[in-house]
Amino acid sequence: MMTTLARMRVPLGFVSAGLAFWLARPTLASLLAGGAIATIGEMLRIWASGHIEKGREVTRSGPYRFLRHPLYLGSAIIGVGFMVAANSLIVTAIVSAYLVITLVAAMRTEEATLDARFGGEYAAYREGRAAPVSRPFSSDRVMANKEYRAVVGLLVGFALLYLRGQ
Repeated sequence: MMTTLARMRVPLGFVSAGLAFWLARPTLASLLAGGAIATIGEMLRIWASGHIEKGREVTRSGPYRFLRHPLYLGSAIIGVGFMVAANSLIVTAIVSAYLVITLVAAMRTEEATLDARFGGEYAAYREGRAAPVSRPFSSDRVMANKEYRAVVGLLVGFALLYLRGQ
C-alpha cells in the first residue's frame, strides 16, 4: 500500500493540483506571503539536492546532518506556501491531505529501501549514531538531481495562481 501511494504521488499531485487551482482564490497579499514561504521550501530542496547522492550512499552532509528527509520537508514547506497563496480553506484541506498521505508513504518506502540497501549504515544514521560527513555543496549535483524541475514547477504554479487571481 505504501509503495503504491509513493509511486502514485506524481499523478495524485496533478489531480490534487488541478482541483486546488480551480478552487483557489488568491490575492496579491496571499501570493506574496505564499511565495515567500514556498521560496524557503525550494531553497531547502536546492541545498539538499546539492548534497544527496541518490541511491549511492546514505547522505550525511548539508541538511542531511540535521534532517533525514530535507527534500520532503522542502516539498511540504512549498505546499504550505501554495496553501497560503491559494487563500482557500478547501485548498488547504486538499493539499494537506495530499502531502500527509503521499509524503508519509514516500518516506516509509524510501527508508525501507535504504535499510535493505545500506543495512546497518542507514540504521546508524536514522538513530543518530552516524558521524556527519563534510562535503561541499555542488551545483552540478543539483542539476544531476534535476532540481530545476521543482523550480520550474514552483514558478509555473505561482504564475497559474496569479492568473487565477486576475
